[in-house]
Amino acid sequence: QLGEYLAGTRKAFDLRVALDPRASDFEREAWLALCKIPFGEVRSYGQQAKMLGKPGAARAVGRANSRNPIPIVVPCHRIIGSDGSLTGFAGGLPRKRWLLTHEGAADSLR
Repeated sequence: QLGEYLAGTRKAFDLRVALDPRASDFEREAWLALCKIPFGEVRSYGQQAKMLGKPGAARAVGRANSRNPIPIVVPCHRIIGSDGSLTGFAGGLPRKRWLLTHEGAADSLR
């Protein structure tokens, strides 16, 4: 499925993913919320926190996303700064920009 995604023929993964059992409940919730952000769309850290019902938890969301064990499949690259800027990504910002361009979301970036 990852190959299909990178080739541009897949927009969503239908894998059963075992999340890290050492992760906190909040981290698991944050990662599951990432999976609800559609291909080609982005959200800010604050918007992701609101998705979790915790509007003041933007920094905690960022921390949880930085611990995401399976980027791309759990699409933390779809989270950007509230001003549209590219922000942290374990794979590096050039790769994050490529992924968002690949998904057609580059117009959302500052």
